[in-house]
Amino acid sequence: MIRKYKESDVDAVVASWRAESELAHPFLTKAFLDEEEGNVRNVYLKIAETWVTEVDGDVVGFIALVDNEIGGLFLDPDYHGRGLGKDMVDRAVAKKGAMTVEVFKQNTIGRRFYNAYGFEYTDEGLHDPTGQVIVRMSFTPR
Repeated sequence: MIRKYKESDVDAVVASWRAESELAHPFLTKAFLDEEEGNVRNVYLKIAETWVTEVDGDVVGFIALVDNEIGGLFLDPDYHGRGLGKDMVDRAVAKKGAMTVEVFKQNTIGRRFYNAYGFEYTDEGLHDPTGQVIVRMSFTPR
């Protein structure tokens, strides 16, 4: 089930963010992830339109939207391969239409997911806080 985020979901959302971040972003430092964890909890969730996905009543992932951009799509790694990420992007596209996303170039899990969904490479840039290359991608429903 996908539903609107509520404040009582924060711990589960942060836990899914951290688990997925550690898997997909092994190139990021623990210090950076610790700082971002605080930002997810205290900043990003307050400014984004966030939807969570539940399995058997437990929040296992989320998608955070800022206008037509996916600011974050994170799913507990134990739930990969079940179509839950696709379902969350389907919901976002149904609500917003064309979407964009930025993914770390070294995040092969995320890039593979977005490529399979139909997102196309737009350009690259530098993520100043980490010095990592980010890939910008876009999707236009047909």
